[in-house]
Amino acid sequence: MKALALGGCTVAGRRLLWAFLLLVTALAGCAGNAGPDSAGARNDILTESDEPESRKRARIRMELAVGYFEQGQTNVALDELKQVISADPNFPDAYNLRGLIYMRLNDMRQAEDSFRRAIALNPRDANSHHNFGWLLCQQGRFPESYREFEQAMANPLYAGRAKTLMALGVCQVRGGLRAEAEKSLARAYELDAGNPVTGYNLANLLFQRGDFERAQFYIRRLNNSELANAETLWLGVKVERRMNDRVAMEQLGDQLKKRFPQSREAAAYTRGAFDE
Repeated sequence: MKALALGGCTVAGRRLLWAFLLLVTALAGCAGNAGPDSAGARNDILTESDEPESRKRARIRMELAVGYFEQGQTNVALDELKQVISADPNFPDAYNLRGLIYMRLNDMRQAEDSFRRAIALNPRDANSHHNFGWLLCQQGRFPESYREFEQAMANPLYAGRAKTLMALGVCQVRGGLRAEAEKSLARAYELDAGNPVTGYNLANLLFQRGDFERAQFYIRRLNNSELANAETLWLGVKVERRMNDRVAMEQLGDQLKKRFPQSREAAAYTRGAFDE
């Protein structure tokens, strides 16, 4: 997908960007994990020397499918995947990516079938477990989603632990497990302090439970970066108000009105509706 220029995004564009950040992390590495060379016949990771020709051909087309998906050409990516699966019906990465494509198309039944197929072919693939967990979270199937995230993190070689802890924390908030969500987000922040979704959600949780000093630390750090948006600035305004720092509050409010004048957050600030 074409990168969005943060400095020129509209408010809607920035919100879409954050939603994309939460999902697109799940794509990282999806085309690079070798699966079993037959339908579950063995669990060894394939290397280049013993990879069959069918898998090599499928992997080339898989790279094309990933490229089209990242560029937003969903239908073309899906066509490429059909050829991948035709060449190698037991290639788990293809089903993982197909699940992401169907999620983008809002076909949750097909997405779920794809992720389940990917996991059946390669139960150790943390990326597929992460993606399936996020799908379940979107459907409000929270206990199931938590289990998939835990399965992802159970792989000791998994490099995406921060992204999965972030997604777990967001889903725990939605599921009403606020204390658990705070722990998950705090762990995610320790691993990746630069992720804006983690920083915002952690600051917001702390603010809502009245820990304004810690909320101030996290939201100030985010608002001092180029990833600040209307939501983060508005949270910063409310945090500084609670901390009785009127100067900081007004500075953030001025930024909010200047940079995002059409946002609902700017309108709320102008009205003084700090409880929104």
